[in-house]
Amino acid sequence: MPRPVDRSRAIGEYDGALRDIVHALKYDGRRSLARPLAVMMAANGADVLAGADAVVPVPLHPSRRRERGFDQAMDLSKALGSALCVALRRVRATGSQASLPAAQRHRNVRNAFQVTRRAESLRGAIVVLVDDVSTTGATLDACAVALKAAGVREVRALTAARVVTGPR
Repeated sequence: MPRPVDRSRAIGEYDGALRDIVHALKYDGRRSLARPLAVMMAANGADVLAGADAVVPVPLHPSRRRERGFDQAMDLSKALGSALCVALRRVRATGSQASLPAAQRHRNVRNAFQVTRRAESLRGAIVVLVDDVSTTGATLDACAVALKAAGVREVRALTAARVVTGPR
């Protein structure tokens, strides 16, 4: 069975300085870091962005957005400077993915996302999902499933960082 996300790219491994920067953005509210991260994402992900019709931020649940005061994926998406489309909404509050193993991450986010009316304009389109970190890809896959069910032709993903596991 093919993966819902057709291809993806990240600046680098979720480790060291990049991990610290993502944490500062996400948990310390250092929103000014979104622009320089987006510049690096655009450079490293130029092939993912090429030919795309829109960028779609991975949404936070409204309760998490209120708690944090902002949505880091939205900030990154806006800073990318590409055609932004808020085509998804998180319809179910999900627990933190941070401590969950892969199989539970996929169950945790299954059916957590729905398309908005704006997604109608993306039928047959190529879109790039934008998020801060990809760990197992569960959240990106759940978003891609919703977008493809709405008629999006190709879903790509661009993140600031990717968790790398296994032998090096």
